[in-house]
Amino acid sequence: MERIELLKSINNVFIDVLDNEDIQLTEKTSANDVEDWDSLNHIQLIVAIEKKFKIRFKSDEIRSWQNVGEMMDSIETKL
Repeated sequence: MERIELLKSINNVFIDVLDNEDIQLTEKTSANDVEDWDSLNHIQLIVAIEKKFKIRFKSDEIRSWQNVGEMMDSIETKL
């Protein structure tokens, strides 16, 4: 999967989970940049991404992410 396609897929997950059609993620986007991306929604986003891509993340991996780009790197290693 191309990186731009991956970003679009992740963006769609964020739109669905956070119920906000205006979300436009970039690789540099972090939780501070997205309204409603709090700790509870973070868990829901992770679960939705795992289901979408049929993958599983480790806790340490999730905690290490600073932005969407680092999340994408983890997804790419699992695809």
